Amino acid sequence: MRWLLRKDLLILRRSRLLVALLVIYPVAIALLIGLAISRSPSRPRVAIVDETPPGQTVQVGSERVEVSQYTQHLFSQVQAVTVRTRAQAVGKVKSGEVLAAVVIPPDIAARLSTGIRQAQLEIIYNGDALQQSLVQSQLGSALAQANLGFSERIQRAAAGVLALLLKGGNLGVIGAPPDLIGLGQIPPQLHAIIARQPPGPDRAALQRIAAFAEFAAQNLTLSRNVLSTVGQPIQVRSTLLHGRRTPLNTFAVVVAVSVSLMFVCVLLAAGGVALEREEHVLARLLRGPPALVSREGLLAEKGALAALCAFAVAFAMLAGVSAFVPLDWSRVGLWLLALALGALAFGALGVAIGAGAREV
Repeated sequence: MRWLLRKDLLILRRSRLLVALLVIYPVAIALLIGLAISRSPSRPRVAIVDETPPGQTVQVGSERVEVSQYTQHLFSQVQAVTVRTRAQAVGKVKSGEVLAAVVIPPDIAARLSTGIRQAQLEIIYNGDALQQSLVQSQLGSALAQANLGFSERIQRAAAGVLALLLKGGNLGVIGAPPDLIGLGQIPPQLHAIIARQPPGPDRAALQRIAAFAEFAAQNLTLSRNVLSTVGQPIQVRSTLLHGRRTPLNTFAVVVAVSVSLMFVCVLLAAGGVALEREEHVLARLLRGPPALVSREGLLAEKGALAALCAFAVAFAMLAGVSAFVPLDWSRVGLWLLALALGALAFGALGVAIGAGAREV
């Protein structure tokens, strides 16, 4: 067994160009596959479940906007597939007909109209790292645009209310008293009343109220800056049907390294066994006398050598790719275990292919 392994290593050492091609070819193919995976299509298919009543509108200040108007704008960047129920949407996601599903709850208009509570959308993914990453960027961009549109309307409505509170007038809100006095009008009127009051506790109390009114009127204009923080009226609640969240770059690295491991291992193991058969070395080794190596020993040596070489290439590739893609090196032990098991499995596959091959 030792001499057979030494012979194979010497063959690899003499055939440097062949070894280089054996490594470069699968690595190049694997990198191209990983690059293709990391690129997403422009408009993924997404199931839409709109549970809002037809014609429902959102009250933002004095304006009313139909929910369907924002729905069309929100999903303009995806291929929308309309379904009636959440169960149908989940079924389409599981079957692969769509990459994700978005559920619009029936209370979204009421939440948006309050301007206080966040509206919430549910996005359903199937847990596949590739498909999940393809649709997240499009939906995230569309949601950001919808949030921006609602935020601008809410800010304009709130700015108008603040101006009325400062100057006075009719708010136009049900339950609000007509012709309200503005905060800017309160300090002068209070000072006029204070001037007619004799010294005492009542006058001191009025002076404190006047000071507060002046402070509130002077700083109310700053509230418009606070309105700029209203940036996310619609919130997303993600539902993962199965699997785990995996970054697309990491998924592409896994595919590239696995393909390289498979190519190197299968080609080397199959070529080694086929070479022994073509040169009739296998028959001489098995005939003896005495037999220098058993059939099982020869196959084990070819598979182990291929697995060892492929393991080294795959780990070197993984280390090289980590310079460009951030990887969690705390899991390196699991990586080594997965690479070792994969190399042994691909080595066995290569030996089986080589045993059935007629020539190298």
